[in-house]
This record gives sequence, structure tokens and C-alpha cells, in this order.
Amino acid sequence: MAGQASFEGQITFLYTRDLEATARFYEDVLGLPLVRDQGDCRIYRTGRDGYLGFCRREEAPEQPAGIILTLLTPDVDGWANRLRERGAAIERPPTANPHYRIYHCFLRDPNGYLIEIQRFDEPLI
Repeated sequence: MAGQASFEGQITFLYTRDLEATARFYEDVLGLPLVRDQGDCRIYRTGRDGYLGFCRREEAPEQPAGIILTLLTPDVDGWANRLRERGAAIERPPTANPHYRIYHCFLRDPNGYLIEIQRFDEPLI
């Protein structure tokens, strides 16, 4: 199996000080399905085999830096419009980035994590 990824999926876990506000955002604004509620942690499905988890921790950063949660979709404009309608503030509107050959927009969740909604101009695989 050298050189081949053999994992069945992926979960990224991040800390939050306010799990309730985080849950409202990811469930009501982004509309991600909650697949596991562990009390102090919640896991959301972002795609077929991708997941995002948030755990309540007092040591969560007050202003997270260096993390970008990128959600892939062919419909960046549609998502930006839906998110605005649901009360989300789009930090950077949809725009082309010719250097990386992507089309994307940015917003922040209640924790301050930067979220990028992105489309690749060329398929990854």
C-alpha cells in the first residue's frame, strides 16, 4: 500500500468555548447534518466521507488563527446567497483566484474560524 491512502473518511476536530452557538451556526446557517452528539462534542457531516467536529473546551482559542475550514461546492454563488439570507456575514464575496484556479468566498463562524466556500476550476482527481 505504499503511496496509497487507505482511510475511509476524515474528521477534523476543533475546540469551541460556546458549543450551543457553534451548533446553531453549523446546523441552522450552514445546514450541516449532525451525525453524533456526544454531549460536549458534536460531529457534522460535510460530505460523503468528510466530517467536522466541535468540542467544548475552556482552552479554546479566543481568536483562532492559521485555520481555514474549506467546504467544496460547484455552487459558490448559491451558497453565498443562502448564507446571507440566513444571516451570515460574508467577509469576502465570491471571487476568482487565478493563481490557484479556484472560485471562493469567506466568512467566519461564531468562534472566529475562517470558512472558505470554494470551487476548483479543475477537478482534484
